[in-house]
Order: sequence, then structure tokens, then C-alpha cells
Amino acid sequence: MTRQLVFELGHRSAHGRDDFLVAPSNELAVALIDAWPAWPAPTVALSGPQGSGKTHLAEVWHQMSGAARFDASVLEGGDVPALVAHGKLIIEDIGALSDLAERTLFHLLNLVKEDQASMLLTSRDAPAHLATRLPDLASRLKALPHAALGVPDDALLAGVLVKFFDDRQLRVGEPLITYLASRIERSIAIARDTVEALDRASLSGKRPITVPLAAQVLDDLGHS
Repeated sequence: MTRQLVFELGHRSAHGRDDFLVAPSNELAVALIDAWPAWPAPTVALSGPQGSGKTHLAEVWHQMSGAARFDASVLEGGDVPALVAHGKLIIEDIGALSDLAERTLFHLLNLVKEDQASMLLTSRDAPAHLATRLPDLASRLKALPHAALGVPDDALLAGVLVKFFDDRQLRVGEPLITYLASRIERSIAIARDTVEALDRASLSGKRPITVPLAAQVLDDLGHS
């Protein structure tokens, strides 16, 4: 790794564009977000497994655009005009939807286009592979511009570990990063949880964050 492991940020999560590490597993998704407002369509979609970075990229676009941000449960309300009135919106985790939510999403896609609004959808599966019962909605989803995020590779996982330690102003060495990256699940969420657990263990035991402490924490977390 070439990045110096010296940290300047406070104990907070950094979710800006400059904090998102680009790698082959996510570069198409990053390019799609960066292309706004010149998106190829009023609505675009991101998909990927848990921990792949969808939430972070949605936050990046939220900061770029000021978009209103909702979980898919908002679709149960059925108030399409109120949603489109935001002008720019994010609907996250549109996986399994009820019949009402499917109808809401179908009309939402149409009204976003009519009103020249912008919308970002996220889901674990690609939009074309979602199990929708409404044929017209399935057709709309298949036509959406879409980018998939994959699981982090070795370099990206190491990079996000450095970032999460950085967020907490924790000074660690490269051997620790290498040790963790080779043993935890390839998930940004797991990397974040691991760093949080190491921070807690270090504070509670008044111990430096070392490979032996990491081994103990990973064993406690079931990652050994």
C-alpha cells in the first residue's frame, strides 16, 4: 500500500465523493453517479450485494444533488405527486415490493420522466432481475440505465479498512491492514463493523490495536 497511514479526520464517517475509493468492482457505478445531471435517463439504478457500497454512493449523490432520500417502504404511501415534488429523490432497497408499492413505483417512474425530475433506485439484484408481478413495471425496470457494484477486491478492501481507521483517527500499521483484509468477509459493511469492534476493544482494554488484538476480536466476531 502506498497511502501513509496517518489520520486527520475526527471520529465520524466520511461519505463524500472524495472518500469513495474507486476500483474495478465499482467504477461503472461511480461513473454513473458522476455523470449527473447528464444522466442517460431521468431514473437510474445501482445494484449490488450488501456491503458493496450502494449506500455510500447514494449518499454521494444526495450530497451532490440535495435529493430527498427514502427507503422503499415510502412506496406503500402511494403519494406519487408528493414524492416527485422533491425534484430529485433516492429510493433504496426496492427488492420485494407489495402490489401497492409496485403500482406506486410504476407511476413514480412515469411522473419523474414527465416532470423532468431525477431519481436513483438501489437494490441488491439488478432491476431486470427483480421479481415484480406488474408486467408494465418489469418492462420499465429492464429499460433503466443501471450499474452493478461487485464485492470488494483485495486492494479495495484494504483501502476501505484504512478509511474506516482514518475516520476514527486511529493509527495502525500496514501489517494489521493486510492481516484483516485476508481474514474478513469481502464486504464494506463487515470492514466497518470490524474497525468499530477493534476500536471498542482497544478502548475498553486500554490496549493498542495490534495483530494479536485483531485476532482476538475476529475470533469474537466469528471471522477467525
